[in-house]
Amino acid sequence: MDLFECLGNFVSQYAVLLAIALCIVRSDMTVDAKSARRPNIVLILTDDLDVVIGGLTPLNKTRRLIGETGITFINAYVSSPLCCPSRASILTGKYLHNHRVVNNTLEGNCSSQAWQKTQEPFTFPVILNQFCEYQTFFAGKYLNEYGSSEAGGIEYVPPGWNYWYALEKNSKYYNYTLSVNGRKQKHGNDYNEDYLTDVLANVSMDFLEKKLNYQPFFMMISTPAPHSPWTPAPQYEKNFADVKAPRDIAFNKHVKDKHWLIRQAKSPMTNTSIQFLDDAFRKRWQTLLSVDDLVEKLITKLSIRGELQNTYIFFTSDNGYHAGQFSLPIDKRQLYEFDIRVPLLVRGPGIKSNQTNKMLVANIDLGPTILDIAGYNVSKTKMDGMSFLPLMTGKQENMTWRTDILVEYEGEGHNVSDPDCPGLGPGVAECFPDCVCEDAYNNTYACVRTIAMSADLQYCEFDDAELFVEVYNLTADPFQLTNIAKTIDQEVLEKMNHRLMMLQSCSGPKCQSPGVYDFGFKFDLRLMFNTHGHKGKRFLRQFLK
Repeated sequence: MDLFECLGNFVSQYAVLLAIALCIVRSDMTVDAKSARRPNIVLILTDDLDVVIGGLTPLNKTRRLIGETGITFINAYVSSPLCCPSRASILTGKYLHNHRVVNNTLEGNCSSQAWQKTQEPFTFPVILNQFCEYQTFFAGKYLNEYGSSEAGGIEYVPPGWNYWYALEKNSKYYNYTLSVNGRKQKHGNDYNEDYLTDVLANVSMDFLEKKLNYQPFFMMISTPAPHSPWTPAPQYEKNFADVKAPRDIAFNKHVKDKHWLIRQAKSPMTNTSIQFLDDAFRKRWQTLLSVDDLVEKLITKLSIRGELQNTYIFFTSDNGYHAGQFSLPIDKRQLYEFDIRVPLLVRGPGIKSNQTNKMLVANIDLGPTILDIAGYNVSKTKMDGMSFLPLMTGKQENMTWRTDILVEYEGEGHNVSDPDCPGLGPGVAECFPDCVCEDAYNNTYACVRTIAMSADLQYCEFDDAELFVEVYNLTADPFQLTNIAKTIDQEVLEKMNHRLMMLQSCSGPKCQSPGVYDFGFKFDLRLMFNTHGHKGKRFLRQFLK
């Protein structure tokens, strides 16, 4: 029995029970009428879609149908620039240090049994489904290790989802396995039957046709694009033939004032690396054309069904990407704007067309915002994020918004040398092409990203032998070419260090406390000693001599 046969049976059984209930309790009619008026919600989550190096450029339909008819957040960030930690933050509304999904492996808590026991029961889809009576639908990539035998296999369906159409493990376009409500469905390499982005579009359209019409719905459509292996649909293989990665001021740029992983990059890059990243960049754009088609199909279907005007549609990504910046060939995982800043477009009831918002929002805010739309009291949750619904609907006059967010990353390295790059020794990872490594076990950092009327700053500390610090004034240096850690005003440095430690230990509403550039910020240097142990002391010894 496939997903929609199950759905049909469920609808039939539910209809009988509903009819009985309506005959017995007339007040239920009022409840159902109220439910029908609540807005529907769709979250379209792309994989590795940047905004800094032009990721939205090929998405003409998406920009027109969502961005131009709604609001674009130009300062949207992820709390960790890697797939599984970021997706965990989206689902839980929490920072990495609270959900503890630190990388893309089971050992790093990605879809592990520990995650399933401690975090999944409290994700926003569970609340939508159990407390807000939304029918919930998932299609696409969930978490990178979903479907692993050690975590229940594809038979395991996470709580909170009525209809489950999830990819086993990481992004693919062909030759993959799906869990359809816990039943295995294998796909091959026939474009008409198997191209994953189109499969997700088709099953989403089927859901809209067969769902319950008197209940609001939430859909999460999680596409593989533009993640590797960057396989475009056949009709798009020749598009963007002359496109190359943008040669911005940071492209193929050797820098000496950044942490050691950036300093080890080969600069200038070899022709092999440049060819590799240009090919990947072009294919990434090609894969996005199918995402653009999916968005168009979705909005057309909602319009035909008369549901578009009562539906919020979010379009975003789990992290950004780079392609040659600072001579790093191609990946994410870094603290810079190209990896942590993502697109965020939203349309829906009460949102005026062609709006642009500069407020600082993050992926941890998606869950609270969606729950707020559904009418749930977000203060009942333990989420670190904030609802930005008032920002979307123009009702922020009497509210205080944050000036900073936390970005965290825990580096991942191998205990043995890469066989293709034996000279590098153990402790590094993602070493391609030309043995330029994109990650390492001590590529572990935490940052405060600040955007305020009087400041556009980033302050980062590394948990490594150097206790390396990077600070950027993005007003003067938007490409983050110059690390000003050793020249910035010492008072600012002290306050940013203090704020970072506060955020690294925060939970729930405490994560929303005033930042350095908020009027309510209070700085007490003694707290760095009293509550944070040796880290603050070591920092002060290094910078406050």
